Amino acid sequence: MPEYNSSRNAGGESHGKRTGKLLAVSDLHAGISDNQAIVAGIHPQFDDDWLLVAGDVGEISTDIERTLKLLANRFAKVVWAPGNHELWTVPKDPVQLRGEPRYRYLVERLRSLGVVTPEDPYPVWEGPDGPLTIAPLFVHYDYSFRTDPTLTKEESLARANDAGIVCTDEYMLDPTPYSSMDDWCRARVAYTEKRLAEVDPGVPLVLVNHYPLVPDPTHVLHYPEFAQWCGTQLTGDWHRRFSTAAVVYGHLHIPRTTWYDGVRFEEVSIGYPREWRARGLVRGTLREIFPDWEQR
Repeated sequence: MPEYNSSRNAGGESHGKRTGKLLAVSDLHAGISDNQAIVAGIHPQFDDDWLLVAGDVGEISTDIERTLKLLANRFAKVVWAPGNHELWTVPKDPVQLRGEPRYRYLVERLRSLGVVTPEDPYPVWEGPDGPLTIAPLFVHYDYSFRTDPTLTKEESLARANDAGIVCTDEYMLDPTPYSSMDDWCRARVAYTEKRLAEVDPGVPLVLVNHYPLVPDPTHVLHYPEFAQWCGTQLTGDWHRRFSTAAVVYGHLHIPRTTWYDGVRFEEVSIGYPREWRARGLVRGTLREIFPDWEQR
């Protein structure tokens, strides 16, 4: 696969012209008052910086729109991949659409703000070391990240319920018009695989998804039972099958850098106030994906 090389020569200079940065964040949870101050403080370093937002901007449609409008007015381009929280239908939301219709509503609203969604052509970021195709994904989860692969989905969910670990999605996220989250996930995976296969393999990808594409990052969860709400095994080889420079994700609220099969995975979440206060804002509010990630 093509490589995205560091632009450093022996003297530490960068080849090519100066460009903006490719920055990322997720899990802003902007409906929480303490997190609103974090959102207010998010600014680009350069006029042509791009921002990748890997889901969980908020739960209420007006909060989601307001936050992404603010960011779209500040950054040269904002790319959004939805999380599970954007798809919740909570009683106080003025938009009571559920499931796929809610997602489509958000896509149209965010498009009108100039935000790139998973339904749009994948934009190409021109970095100092060459172009990168930025692919925002929406593939959901199907409960296949089970801690015990010998269990059925129903048995695994029952075990989680017995342990008191049940994702709020089970109450707030409706898969309409699909019969189950599994079916919705499979449909999204098939659609997204087709699109990724059509991308020029000569231009490496940055895959932006709310969930990790592989199960490995979930192995450090404090509650292992929660992993089944964290992705799908169907995407486990995408970083190898498709020419991938980096994978950006959130959801776990465990910001860190890991490597799988030589591909860098960046968890870029902010999370809830109790979390970011306890650990601090790891490496700052925004994570730099390219070009100078290794200098952070």
